[in-house]
Amino acid sequence: MSEQESVTNAVDSDKAMDIEQVVTDAIQYAKKKGADHVEISARNDKGYSVSARLGDIETLEHHNQRALGVTVYRGKAKGSADSNDIRPSAIEDIIDAALSMASFTAEDEAAGLADVELMAMNYPELDLDRPWELEPDQALKIAMQCEETARADERIVNSEGASVSTIRSQSIYANSHDFLGHYASTRHSISCSVVAADEKGMQRDYWYSVARDADALDAVETIGLKARERTLRRLNARSLSTREVPVLFEPNIARSILGHFFSAINGAALYRDASFLTDDLGQNIFPDWLSISENPHIKTALASSPFDAEGVRTQARDIVSDGVLQGYILSSYSARKLNMTTTGNSGGVHNIRLPESQYTQDDLIKQMGSGVLLTELIGNGVNPVTGDYSRGAAGFWVENGEIQYPVQEITIAGNLKEMFQRIVAIGNDVDTCGGIHCGSMLMDQMTIAGSAE
Repeated sequence: MSEQESVTNAVDSDKAMDIEQVVTDAIQYAKKKGADHVEISARNDKGYSVSARLGDIETLEHHNQRALGVTVYRGKAKGSADSNDIRPSAIEDIIDAALSMASFTAEDEAAGLADVELMAMNYPELDLDRPWELEPDQALKIAMQCEETARADERIVNSEGASVSTIRSQSIYANSHDFLGHYASTRHSISCSVVAADEKGMQRDYWYSVARDADALDAVETIGLKARERTLRRLNARSLSTREVPVLFEPNIARSILGHFFSAINGAALYRDASFLTDDLGQNIFPDWLSISENPHIKTALASSPFDAEGVRTQARDIVSDGVLQGYILSSYSARKLNMTTTGNSGGVHNIRLPESQYTQDDLIKQMGSGVLLTELIGNGVNPVTGDYSRGAAGFWVENGEIQYPVQEITIAGNLKEMFQRIVAIGNDVDTCGGIHCGSMLMDQMTIAGSAE
């Protein structure tokens, strides 16, 4: 560690200690003013993002965002307030405001802090803080290099630009159960999007990389090259006639399919009866070869967290085992509404993983035989209550196990509950740029509607 890094870490540590004292004092103030319980969350994001377009700098934005939220409980009545001012006097003002709101709020039996025995009093160090020692002028050079690589073909006629961003966050959560948790985390990204044209029109595509550690990002040239290749391969696209065929979702699209599953088993949707998976706990949702696990403690992973947004300890678990739904995604409030216990998911899921696979995407294309490889979804035609699914899409027509030509202006349709059962294979091309880690996903049949005769 360099002398500069040591000084930076020491300063950051002092700031963390300062805000911890501020938060501790604020909890004592709230209790003195009549709160039975109180919780405070604070976050400070620092960093910058740059973007370049057509070889010139387009934007340079510095980020220094603070947010502090207070929730107080008087009995089962709740009041909340927030501010971006962390001076003690300002925090006292928002505590007073929250207490005033609680005095006018109806009691809710499900309201309150998470149970004290669930607090993460001893939480693991997950190595989430990996600062990128990168000056803005260096970031701009990276963005320009990325875009230059992406534009290195005469068919690339325009660009939506390339961007580089780096953010370091300090997060604190404390409550009147004597819990106070703090950790720092980083998030770095590089992305690029370009436009290609031929006699039949224009096409756009992109590529990106996101990681906690800058050393884990894809090479700049790789990102630019993939953005270029993905854009060029979409030229000369056609539509399709309506048909029912197998569909292969690329990893980033497959992740969205699983995202609908997690939305459906989220406690907020379940207690409102706004989910197509209400009362399906213990039922076969997926094929019996498919299991889905959650592991919040993977070091440096983007969705790792030592505790959730309520201070509850996070832990590894199986959400789906051999196709059977084992548990929901619950906060303390939604768990109480369902007469259950929180799963430590206030704030979302943590590092969702599917079984390891031996199949490459090319293997799955061959297994599909004839069908559609989907690379983009358009619009939002999903009914969370019924599970009915209809989205605009683009991708490639596959025949005899080989890609034939790009397709556009098509619609895919089905019902999510049936779609989950139709998954026949998952690829090993896992995308880890988010909370759901998934490879390509092959479904044996979906309805494809197009405009071609």
